[in-house]
Amino acid sequence: MTLWCEQAWLPGGPADAVALEIDGDRIAGIEVGAARRGTLLPGLTLPGLVNRHSHAFHRALRGRPARAADSFWSWREDMYRVARALDPDTYRRLATAVYAEMALAGHTAVTEFHYLHHAPGGRPYADPIAMDRALVEAAGAAGLRITLLDSCYLSAGMGQAGFDRPPEGVQRRFADADVDAWAERATLVAKLDDGNGVRVGGAIHSVRAVPREALRTVATWTGTRPLHVHLSEQPAENAACLAAHGLTPTALLDDAGALGVTTTAVHATHLTDDDVARLARTGTRACFCPTTERDLGDGIGPAGALAAAGVTLCLGSDSHAVIDPFEEMRALEMHERLAHGVRERFTPGALLDTGADGDTIRVGAPADLVTVDTASVRTAGARPDGVLLAGSAADVREVRVGGRVIVSDGAHQLVERPAADLAAAIAAVHA
Repeated sequence: MTLWCEQAWLPGGPADAVALEIDGDRIAGIEVGAARRGTLLPGLTLPGLVNRHSHAFHRALRGRPARAADSFWSWREDMYRVARALDPDTYRRLATAVYAEMALAGHTAVTEFHYLHHAPGGRPYADPIAMDRALVEAAGAAGLRITLLDSCYLSAGMGQAGFDRPPEGVQRRFADADVDAWAERATLVAKLDDGNGVRVGGAIHSVRAVPREALRTVATWTGTRPLHVHLSEQPAENAACLAAHGLTPTALLDDAGALGVTTTAVHATHLTDDDVARLARTGTRACFCPTTERDLGDGIGPAGALAAAGVTLCLGSDSHAVIDPFEEMRALEMHERLAHGVRERFTPGALLDTGADGDTIRVGAPADLVTVDTASVRTAGARPDGVLLAGSAADVREVRVGGRVIVSDGAHQLVERPAADLAAAIAAVHA
C-alpha cells in the first residue's frame, strides 16, 4: 500500500510530496518529492502521538467547575465519588469512549496508569483482573495501542499530612492486601501483554501510597517492563516525605532502586536541583501533563531544566480536563515562556519528539500516522513547522494505527457515536 502525503514530518523536519510504502503494519519505504500515487493524504502527516499518562475514569469529571478555593485535595474527593460508581462493564464502556476521543484527537497509543482494581469494599472480583481486562478491551475497541500499568497502592497516602495510614473508604478498591498480593495479581495482568498492541508494566502510585519497604519489591517485579510513578505533584507530598523519611520523594525512590531507564516520573512538578540531577543520572524519564497540572493548580514543572540536564520528556493528558495532544505540546512551551520570560524554550521539532514520545516516520517504524488539516481556520497560513503551535485536535483528519484506518475525515471508524457514548457513560457514573 502506498500513502502519498502532501507534507510529512520526517526526522529532519517537514518535507513535501512524501510517498510512504506500507507493508503489513510497518513503513517499508519513504520517497521525498514523489509523484502522486496511491492513497492521497492532504495536509501534514505526523508520527502517531502518544498519550503517556491516562486515568480513563477521570474523564467523567470534565466540565464540573471548581468550587471557591478548590485544590487538588478537594478535587480528589470528587474523583473518589466517580471511582465508587464503576464496575468492569461500566468502566469498559466509559474507557472505550474516552479512548475513541483520544484517537479523534490524534493519539495512536495510550499508557493507562490503572489503580481501580477491586469491587466495593476492596473485595477482589471473581476474575481478579476484570478491571484490567476492561481497559485492554476498551483500547482494542477504539483502535489504540495500550500500555497498561497496574498500580501498586497500599496505604491511604497522607491527605495533607502524614504517611502510611491504612486505606479507607473507596481507597480499598485501589489497594491490595500487601505488596506480595499486588505482585501476584500483577503477574496475572502481565499475561495480557501480547508484545504489540498491548504492553503491560507496573506503577508505584506515589510514595504516599506505597510504603518505603514495598518500593523495591515493585521495582524488582517490574524489571525491564515500564515502571511509572506520580512524583512530587504537590508541595505537601514533598514536605510529608521529608518529615517521614528525611528524603525527597525522588531521593526515596532512588534509594529503593526504583529510578532508571525503564522508569517514568509523572508530573515531576516540585523538584529540587538534586532531584533533577538524580533523574538525569539514572536515565529516568519525566512525563508532563500540562493541561491537568494547570487545571488542578499544581504548578509549572521544570521542563526546561530537566531537558537541559538530559532527561527525556513525554506528555500525557492525565485527568482529561482536555484531550488534545497539540494543546499539551503547546502548553509545554507556553508554560516555560511564562516561567522564564523567554520564547522558544523548545523547538517545534523538540515538541513533536515529546508528543510522539520519540517515534518518527522512518523505515521499519510502525505505520502509526496522524494527518492534520493545514487549511483550517486555525492552521491556515501557518508554516509546516508552526502547525503544532497553531492546530488542535479539531484539525485531525485521519489516524492510522499499524496502517489500519481508525479515523477518516475526522470520524471514528470503529466507534460510531463517541460523543453520545461519552455522555451516556458519564451520566451513568453520576446517576
